[in-house]
Amino acid sequence: MTTSDVPLFSMLRTRMQWHQDRQKVLAENVANADTPRYRARDVRAPDFGQMTRTAGASAPTRTDSRHIAGTGGAGGSTTFRAHQTRGTVSTPDGNRVNLEDEMLKVAQNQMDYQAVVGLYQRSLGLIRTAIGKKTS
Repeated sequence: MTTSDVPLFSMLRTRMQWHQDRQKVLAENVANADTPRYRARDVRAPDFGQMTRTAGASAPTRTDSRHIAGTGGAGGSTTFRAHQTRGTVSTPDGNRVNLEDEMLKVAQNQMDYQAVVGLYQRSLGLIRTAIGKKTS
């Protein structure tokens, strides 16, 4: 069994990838804060609530031919698409990037990413403890 077989790790990796992709898009917004007619973009988060509802501890095993075949596992697309944000005020040159808002999003994204990384590391530590390996 690998960590990719555990739904929690799959979801955490998806979340980390989303934060990485979002960081790139937010950095582009900051870099283009003075570009005429540039519109701020953001990345939609995958529905992690749906992922947790559909993920089980493991995929169900069909032990009898009369049983209904089940599906299991978590995951989702690791490709996230950027979209233009709405509700920002345009400057006279048509730029729709609010630098203060973008910097707040960058800081929040970084903190959220660090929280996910910490959860991933703690979860790995729990598994190591459960299988009897020392954690350092």
